[in-house]
Amino acid sequence: MINWNDFEKVEMRVGTITAVIDFPKAIKPAYQLIIDFGEEIGIKKASAQITKRYSNEDLIGKQIIAVINFPKKQIGKFYSECLVLGTVNGEEVVLLTSDLKVKNGLRVG
Repeated sequence: MINWNDFEKVEMRVGTITAVIDFPKAIKPAYQLIIDFGEEIGIKKASAQITKRYSNEDLIGKQIIAVINFPKKQIGKFYSECLVLGTVNGEEVVLLTSDLKVKNGLRVG
């Protein structure tokens, strides 16, 4: 169990995917995502293993939820700067999204 103070440390924010790049050097099929989290936070990159459910075209403009206060994670020569959240069923991931368009950077909590 975690306490409320632990939960408050996890900074989940809404961002819009602005670019999707195939990531053939990843061990498992993945995309490199460029995500806009608004003026205060800016642009962050992420690697996401979501190729089974989503095409590049499906992702552009999609608002997603991500944890933005983890340390960068190196994947080959790429640095993932946030963790895109989704439900996981085996190798299939469904992204957590906002059902209504909201301002980029809003905190989830």
